Amino acid sequence: MNTKERNYTPVIVILTIAINAIVAVLYFMPKGNSLSHVDLTFLPFFNAVMNSFTFVFLLAALFSIIKQRNIKRHRNYIFAAFTTTALFLVSYVTYHALAPNTPFGGEGIIRPIYYFILISHILLSVIIVPLALITLARGLNMKVEKHKKIARWTMPLWLYVSLTGVIVYLMISPYY
Repeated sequence: MNTKERNYTPVIVILTIAINAIVAVLYFMPKGNSLSHVDLTFLPFFNAVMNSFTFVFLLAALFSIIKQRNIKRHRNYIFAAFTTTALFLVSYVTYHALAPNTPFGGEGIIRPIYYFILISHILLSVIIVPLALITLARGLNMKVEKHKKIARWTMPLWLYVSLTGVIVYLMISPYY
């Protein structure tokens, strides 16, 4: 039992607003060519790799807590997932702030499939930011029952967002 509970609410609110606002602004921001001489084409691949690592770390965290009941290992995998997610966000913001948008060139049935995956990925990524942070805060404060209750929503959504991030990359990568 943690005798000194921390209030993470201000940090959660600030990070949620800041992350989602920055990503939203990127969508509407005009792209400059001040760094047109810099090759950023590796960043989408890097983003997909970070999403892949996040997915694997989340699965490992799930396995370590459900099958092994190993809280320390679970916590370490969750911290690893947060780390790869943070690296992804820095890379994502960098790429989308500096590189031109890449239109999806697929035709036929693949086009609506791509946009369904992309839109669901975007919408759920907005939701996962506060969910993941609240879940982490409850875990750090050892509010086990509250942590489990929200983690039942957070884990599958975060897994979906990280996996669909990779799928979106694989589908749009021929058009970079």
